[in-house]
Amino acid sequence: MTVTEAALVLADGSLFEGELIGASPANGVASGEVVFNTVLSGYQEVITDPSYAGQIITFTSPHIGNYGVNRRDFESLRPFCRGVIVRELARRHSNQRAQAGLDEMLQRYGISGIGGIDTRRLTRVLRDTGAMAGAFGTASEASLRAAAAAEPGTEGVDLVAEVTTEEAYVVGDQSHATRRIVAYDFGIKHTILRQLAALGVVHVVPASTPAADVLALRPDGVFLSNGPGDPSEAPYAVEAIRGLLGNVPVFGICLGHQLLGRALGGETFKLPFGHHGGNHPVQQLSSGHVEVTSQNHNFAVAADSLGGIVEVTHVNLNDGTNEGMRARDAQAFSVQYHPEAGPGPHDSRYLFGDFAALMSGDRSPVSGHNARGYEPRGLPEPALGVS
Repeated sequence: MTVTEAALVLADGSLFEGELIGASPANGVASGEVVFNTVLSGYQEVITDPSYAGQIITFTSPHIGNYGVNRRDFESLRPFCRGVIVRELARRHSNQRAQAGLDEMLQRYGISGIGGIDTRRLTRVLRDTGAMAGAFGTASEASLRAAAAAEPGTEGVDLVAEVTTEEAYVVGDQSHATRRIVAYDFGIKHTILRQLAALGVVHVVPASTPAADVLALRPDGVFLSNGPGDPSEAPYAVEAIRGLLGNVPVFGICLGHQLLGRALGGETFKLPFGHHGGNHPVQQLSSGHVEVTSQNHNFAVAADSLGGIVEVTHVNLNDGTNEGMRARDAQAFSVQYHPEAGPGPHDSRYLFGDFAALMSGDRSPVSGHNARGYEPRGLPEPALGVS
């Protein structure tokens, strides 16, 4: 197998040598904000999560690609990340569900990567310094340093506009649905759509959809999805959410949580290196119960900016940040982490049941399909592009 030498340069000057994987970057350079993810499996779901738009993903697990990829595990129609960094990419994959190799998928979608990197050293740099701009590829070191210096990162950038759907579409069986849910697509994941479709028919709308258009659909509830980038750069979404509060039950996840916080008058801030992984401990304050959660975000809601407006329901046990809240004067709640967990543990999937109960106006059990085995109608199917 031909090996093409490549290098990675961070904005602080750190240099790492490795080899090119995936697609060849344009002009020999791929750049973005470098972050790390600690999941031990689920690399395909991570890479295809739209929340990684603008970022280069470093996997801390040393072996990536050993079980290949398949259409079912895509979280969107294509990857939106800027690149992938690994210690070692498996040269052969082996799994009964595999339909292609990870390297083939990266090439199919034009995603560049770099392997052979000391990801332990790289992760320590990012933990000490914070997520930062970087560039990798086959270009000269001077060109890579220039690209890293010119990379704007994700703060102050509207990345939602890059990942949201251009047109509305429907997921689920409308003929038998007991509930109508409108889901804002700020970068929504397919696993979330499966969970919502188990509760009712889902009308997915673009991020810029006004509140009046959503209310015209007469929804039983509105879902605010995950997504990439800085919540302060999506004022159109904040305005729409303000028009929904008090008129319909609202549930938000990740970026949806941050946008709800801003719609309620709160502030958001960027975390040093974000939370990216499948093993983050979060405490539910009402019960004291600790959930192991899947997380992928770079910003957080400042709980003290919403004093008296919300009740904080969940707290991150690593750094004390706000992981969940409930509005006091509206039927609205949200969490910062990912209860749908694609990938990750399922400790928090009860939150979809809480959303169903809020829409029903009672605490009755959730009816519907088991979402793990249910493939709703209308869910977009990606193409691997390989046999």
